[in-house]
Amino acid sequence: MRFRAMTLAALASVSVVGVGWQLGAQLTASQQTLATSVPAAAIGTAATATGTAATPSAAPSAAPTAAAAAPAAASGTFDGSVVHTRFGPVQVSVTIANGTITEVMALQLTNDGGRSVMISNQAAPILRSEVLAAQSAQVQNVSGATYTTGGYLTSLQAALDAAQF
Repeated sequence: MRFRAMTLAALASVSVVGVGWQLGAQLTASQQTLATSVPAAAIGTAATATGTAATPSAAPSAAPTAAAAAPAAASGTFDGSVVHTRFGPVQVSVTIANGTITEVMALQLTNDGGRSVMISNQAAPILRSEVLAAQSAQVQNVSGATYTTGGYLTSLQAALDAAQF
């Protein structure tokens, strides 16, 4: 009887962990979708921008490219909104030149405790390089830095929206 109870308890524990894992994966996917679909004004503070609008080039081309089909993005430096996370505020600034993201800089990173600061400081360079490679806010979460990643990408998307990128 005791063996049966222990076996059932272990099976129940595994089931609870499995359900929690699935719910967490769904929640993360929902947060990523929300981070990319919510306009900057709905996030908190509106994104601010300093820069000039770029004029589309009239270069002849045999086949239209994705860059030519997209609306002209402004050139300059754009600050994303301040995103408040569980571990503190996150804000990102992006520099765009000739329709290309040339620099991404974290203006604020999570600051609630030493561990939070350490995690953010490790995640920021990874996020920067991923954004520069992808040329968008559509990048993977940094493992172990879920809140920092979410705030960083939400603020970045607000800056890109302000730039009409």
